[in-house]
Amino acid sequence: MKEVKAIIQPFMLDKVLLALEQLGDLPGLTLSQVSGWGKTRAQNATEVVDEGAHRFAKKLKLEIVVGDELADLVVDTIEREAHSGNPGDGKIFVLEVIEVVKIRTGERGPQGP
Repeated sequence: MKEVKAIIQPFMLDKVLLALEQLGDLPGLTLSQVSGWGKTRAQNATEVVDEGAHRFAKKLKLEIVVGDELADLVVDTIEREAHSGNPGDGKIFVLEVIEVVKIRTGERGPQGP
């Protein structure tokens, strides 16, 4: 199993979600509002938040756990739909998932969601 973490521009969310919904086998996702900066230190960001003396770009983080066979498709879909060609489009990370624990039932294992 893989966890796909994607940091994207907030204005790209609807486009990305509509494309992900078309995949059909997506078990679910988690969405978080985050802020941060990359190489440009949020200089060109349209939505920013100031914390002390630091400026951060507002972003959204999607977290999706899928079987290995679906991971590349999820990554390709997010990459295609979140792309504007401008600095700050975001990043996608793919991590190996070792175990899943379902809190309600206590089920454990690599079988996934």
